[in-house]
Amino acid sequence: MLLQADESQLVLVDYQERLMPAICESQAVLANARRLGQAARRLGVPVWGTEQNPERLGPNDPQLRALSDKTLAKMHFSAVADGLAQWLAPTVTPARGNARSLPRHLRQSESQKAQRCSIVLGGCEAHVCLLQTALELIDEEWEVWVVTDACGSRTERNRDAAFDRLAGAGAELVTTEMVIFEWLRSCEHADFKELQALIK
Repeated sequence: MLLQADESQLVLVDYQERLMPAICESQAVLANARRLGQAARRLGVPVWGTEQNPERLGPNDPQLRALSDKTLAKMHFSAVADGLAQWLAPTVTPARGNARSLPRHLRQSESQKAQRCSIVLGGCEAHVCLLQTALELIDEEWEVWVVTDACGSRTERNRDAAFDRLAGAGAELVTTEMVIFEWLRSCEHADFKELQALIK
């Protein structure tokens, strides 16, 4: 199964100014998050940010904040508990008119409404906020793709334990380049050269 840009949403979890200096390999983690955000914006993939207790930990990296459609301030470690799922699957207003005028096979139920069901996640800390957000999204039956080189924790041991647990729970573990090239799908894509330059 490959990622598709038109079925994806990107969630950038807690890349906060006061937290990032403590994160193992923070510069590489943040650089990959920025690449993901830039690629998503270029390809029309919605980008959401989250900030854990921003009064204490400060805002997200300014570049990531600028790339995000909206940023959710949260107090729970899982962003789902503070409303992320409502952003990912907004309520759709039913079309006006008489639905009975459509043949039965063309009528859509609420559960069949089109949505972007592949959630691409990167963030910090991998073993706390990223992990809990991802597990709750999996529980709610979203397809979760965790971008390992855009995730960090204060220690490698905690980060790697999070990846083991996420893989066991059904998350797909990917890298920044895997995501971008799967979203592009072809070197003939109109944005190929620009996005290739992001990762060189």
